[in-house]
Amino acid sequence: MKRQTNLLDALNRDDIVIGRVVDFAPAHDLLYPLDFTNANKELTSDILEDTDLFTNWVENKLQLNACRYGIGGYNEHRSIYARSAHFDTDEEPRRLHLGVDIWGPAGTPVYNFHDAVVHSFKFNNNFGDYGGTIILKYVLGDVVIHALYGHLSVACLDGLEEGMYIPSGQQFATFGAKEENGFWPPHLHFQLIFNMQALKGDYPGVCQYSKRDIYLNNCPDPAPILKHTFSSALV
Repeated sequence: MKRQTNLLDALNRDDIVIGRVVDFAPAHDLLYPLDFTNANKELTSDILEDTDLFTNWVENKLQLNACRYGIGGYNEHRSIYARSAHFDTDEEPRRLHLGVDIWGPAGTPVYNFHDAVVHSFKFNNNFGDYGGTIILKYVLGDVVIHALYGHLSVACLDGLEEGMYIPSGQQFATFGAKEENGFWPPHLHFQLIFNMQALKGDYPGVCQYSKRDIYLNNCPDPAPILKHTFSSALV
């Protein structure tokens, strides 16, 4: 918990400026909270098993509620991962989500919220996986933190090198289409990670519920970063 307290302290410093992650105008844009737990009875197995139907369901939710993006998912126990064997293990399936998802159209620009360097990147090309993935490393005061950006277009990986400097405010990625984002409706998986545990280009975005405390301690809530994008609209 000390690391999370130190992160919040760093984010409150006047000399650390946090920028946007996606385009958003709080004066007129809205967010729609999406629930992917068992409480959501609208998401039948027929919808979840067909990426196009799943995408249409998300798009309809946003259109009907006049929202620019859907959002949610941190520390959410999600039933939707039953759609992919990627989240199954012998002892216990992985169902607890460790990041925040921002749901919107393929091609949506993604921006760097603070000066960073490329930690690693990879095309995680499994059904239900991240697809295009970029992990950036940040130094915020005395805190070193990583941000994993998943479900990106594969073209975003072109020209990247580990250690490459990405300045604050630069667009460096876009939301990927289903064929390159792990066959999900287009969205950004945004996850903070203290210790990468020697992994490169990948880190679990979903964990077993029995390991919830371990992973949440290493993956703090991204809301303090995202509030600078969404302002009072963040739910």
